[in-house]
Amino acid sequence: MSIEQKRIANEKKFGTWRDLSAGGRCYVLEVPSLHGWMARYTKEVDAVEQTVRFYQEIFNDCRQLVEIHEKYLVDKGHVKVEGGST
Repeated sequence: MSIEQKRIANEKKFGTWRDLSAGGRCYVLEVPSLHGWMARYTKEVDAVEQTVRFYQEIFNDCRQLVEIHEKYLVDKGHVKVEGGST
């Protein structure tokens, strides 16, 4: 798959992105739950659209960050955020 094809696929999947200073991009997708919580998926890529970081953030119904799950490069599991109430 070419760089342009990867970029188009990421744009379609995530819908929101911003350019990074080194030529890469940060893609973001927010997914609301049925119970008022929200998950935000963030994918950071380099200039050739190779993933350099991918993580999930969980927000409670008050939009407080309560948990982070870094999934790539290394899956670090779910980490509770200090001060976030669940």
